Amino acid sequence: MFSGEVMNYKFDAVILGGGASGLMCAIAAKRKNQHLKIAVLEKNDRVGKKLLATGNGRCNLTNENVCRERYTGSFTKQSEAVFKRYGCAELLEYFEALGLLTFKDNEGRYYPVSRQASSVLDVLRFNCENRGVEFFCKETVQSIKKQSGFLIKTDKNVFSAKKLVAATGSKAGPKLGGSGSAADILKNRGHKIVPFTPALCPIEVKSDILKSLKGLRAQAEVGIADRTERGEVQFNEDNLSGICVFNLSLYTRPNDIITVDLLPDISNKELYDVLLKNKSLFSLQNADCLFTGILQKRIAQAVMKTAEIKDFSRPCTTLGDEELRRAANAAKSLRFTITGNAGFDRSQACRGGVQGNEIDPLTMQSRIDKNLYVCGEAIDLCGECGGYNLHFAFASGIIAGESL
Repeated sequence: MFSGEVMNYKFDAVILGGGASGLMCAIAAKRKNQHLKIAVLEKNDRVGKKLLATGNGRCNLTNENVCRERYTGSFTKQSEAVFKRYGCAELLEYFEALGLLTFKDNEGRYYPVSRQASSVLDVLRFNCENRGVEFFCKETVQSIKKQSGFLIKTDKNVFSAKKLVAATGSKAGPKLGGSGSAADILKNRGHKIVPFTPALCPIEVKSDILKSLKGLRAQAEVGIADRTERGEVQFNEDNLSGICVFNLSLYTRPNDIITVDLLPDISNKELYDVLLKNKSLFSLQNADCLFTGILQKRIAQAVMKTAEIKDFSRPCTTLGDEELRRAANAAKSLRFTITGNAGFDRSQACRGGVQGNEIDPLTMQSRIDKNLYVCGEAIDLCGECGGYNLHFAFASGIIAGESL
């Protein structure tokens, strides 16, 4: 649409951001009032670029367990009103009305039946286009001024609108367009911004045994303080990864200890009894064969090293009672010191955004700036893995759109 000269456009509402929340907001606005003139401004060359990468390209769009307890951030308490209005069932019904069919996996996660994120994006995009929503891509917002409405200047054009929606996302996934630049604009509008930090990402740790575990995976229970998660843990050179670790990344701080229980379904005492039996069964084998039939060899060696059993060349029969107890304790609680979270490049979401008490959850309208609405990742709310963040993006987008 840009031919080299600055164009002036007038709309009833301008939506900043053509991601999940922004597209759903546009649809909701037009479903409520078809006569509204709506524009979506997107800095990427096309809308929905980040959406295509969600759920490993399959788009996990909601979860049957959606509730405020699955989220953290300053908007957590207020989010209850959002989920009461648009919970999992209501969002699925909304999507069905737009033409999308979904299915649930055995963990309560919902996906499009096509197993393709592109199906979700196409449904959103086509509904926008068929209802007359106008897209302006490759538009970078440079300033916003309040006059009788809003005057939005981009690097190409000027837009005026009675109402403005910030669906600008976060810094997560910068290669897919994630950016915190819009947060500066909202800050200039008087909002308090909680700084963006990476979330749902690997946790960087230090440990003497980590390098020896590089490339291995294990089913385990991981914990920080009083929080625990179960699932597959991936050991990397400088971090721990896996969905269970990603969920804990919402709550980590440097120098915290993350523990890994490699055998969460049996007690220390039960494991000690098994090791005592193995000492006899494998009496002539080397000491690092103590966990044969229980743990992968390299993981077993790391456990033995943690238990300060360093001479693996001696036979199992020479292992003393105290060494067996230390080995059992180590397998039940490998400890890693947290140094930080992986960066924005490897994060699926972010903590941070507009402070929660500045947004009305019944309308998503700013309490600071009348006729300004904020939805999706631009708000300080971050959910666990499993479709929770996309659910909030869609639900808050619908509420904002219906309020325009």
